[in-house]
Amino acid sequence: MELSQTFRGHGLLTAFMFLLINLSLAASSPPQGKSLPYMTSDVEEVAGKSFDYIVVGGGTTGCALAATLSESFTVLLVERGGSPYGNPLVLDKKYYGFSLIQTDDYTSVAQSFISKDGVMNSRGRVLGGSSAINFGFYSRASERFINKVGLDKELVTEAYEWVESRIVSKPELTLWQTVAEFGLLEAGILPYNGFSLEHIEGTKVGATLFDEFGIRHTSADLLEAGNPENITVLLNATVKNVIFCNENRNKSRAHGIRFIKSSGCPDQTHEAYLNQPDESSSWGDVILSAGALGSPQILLLSGIGPQQQLRNFNIPVELDLEGVGQGMKDNPGIALLVDNKPQNRLPDTPQVVGIADDFKIIVEAGIIPVSLNATRMTVAAKVAFPASEGKLELNSSDPRENPSVQFNYLAKEKDLEECVKLSQLLERVARSQSIAMFVGMQHKKNNLMTSEDELKKSCKKNVRTFYHYHGGCTVGSVVDKDHKVYGVEGLRVVDGSTFLESPGTNPMATLLMLGRYQGIKILQEREDTCAVGIQQNP
Repeated sequence: MELSQTFRGHGLLTAFMFLLINLSLAASSPPQGKSLPYMTSDVEEVAGKSFDYIVVGGGTTGCALAATLSESFTVLLVERGGSPYGNPLVLDKKYYGFSLIQTDDYTSVAQSFISKDGVMNSRGRVLGGSSAINFGFYSRASERFINKVGLDKELVTEAYEWVESRIVSKPELTLWQTVAEFGLLEAGILPYNGFSLEHIEGTKVGATLFDEFGIRHTSADLLEAGNPENITVLLNATVKNVIFCNENRNKSRAHGIRFIKSSGCPDQTHEAYLNQPDESSSWGDVILSAGALGSPQILLLSGIGPQQQLRNFNIPVELDLEGVGQGMKDNPGIALLVDNKPQNRLPDTPQVVGIADDFKIIVEAGIIPVSLNATRMTVAAKVAFPASEGKLELNSSDPRENPSVQFNYLAKEKDLEECVKLSQLLERVARSQSIAMFVGMQHKKNNLMTSEDELKKSCKKNVRTFYHYHGGCTVGSVVDKDHKVYGVEGLRVVDGSTFLESPGTNPMATLLMLGRYQGIKILQEREDTCAVGIQQNP
């Protein structure tokens, strides 16, 4: 079977067809839902205004966070991309994966980048973030993960249920997903757990962001659960840096943000500010929810990070914080093509997963577009808890440019050994009788003759990403347990960049939960602060 690292389409026909799609989308204005907050791409409308909270990044975590905070406070949500509404490449399951093919420097809903490891990757650039471009697979984190990161279990459950009641559906399996399900069971990934929201060992069916009509519901839909009168969403605006003030305090305080139009000149900056209450203890925060690449990048551009790196880009040092950009991890994966050649099938998102080897290996199957009119069928697997880690550094002082990131895939022998197990399991799934019959190939017995050394070489050559990278602003290094950045006040980071490790499963559900969870914690913190103030000043 052919090994493949990534699948991307090229050619004049594809480019021409996407141009037609873009022109039709540009001609129609995105619908504003009845309870969606006000959205604008006019930076002048926001420039100079003040808010109780400023959330940077309208992605998987940021939308849930902004909606929660808006229950009691005014919120500015800044998103570097546009609206998902009215865009079939985001919303319609028939076009899943096309947004990963159509990318450009400043406006596409997905922004591609190549890590220093040479592996192609993508990050969301649209309201809804990566929840607007990913598989849509939804599964809660394991109990082990929740215990390890020290979250309140009752509040975690409440936050998950808040998300699930609004944007999560139970899927009906396609024929290909049913075939994959039998293939996983044939390969010995047991027990069979049926449909489950939980991350449990064996073969299971997860939930999905696609509803019964094949329409995707992104984290942007969670904004409907907030107070629309308290939220302003600024689209197509990229935050350049956090503004600090030092009013005779031991620590600098975040005072606001400086931002630019995403498609404009990086020198044409605008500012928005935090409201300044009479009591300093009741200030709000600037909260970075820009993802594992965006949040450490913004900290660095704001003068928070390793001192020497900041000086290399002539950035004034606000705080020498060595942990910024460190501890970057991504789950290494391998994909096998199981069809003989590209076909004109509809894309199909993975919906059935095999969780094996004490949760260390995750296996799935999908139908991935490689061009506008061709797809390939794959089975793929990832190492759930990689030991190898890398770092992120600035490439440029332009916030629209991708930073430089290296994950050091499979650098640790432990990861390489796990990849060998993963490859052997993946072969058993791909060679199963169920999959062989479906794709019209001769069933082969699972007599794997490839040596361990050959599998290690194959892993290194064919490693790919599952787009589940994390780290860069980790708890204990850059932020405390309340996600407050060490050494400054009024600045938090709430997203996957704070994770020391992946939740194991697709992290989307956990990131959605985290936005709601931390929003509730912040509201409780404000209430407690106000109560103390009232007691001290009866």
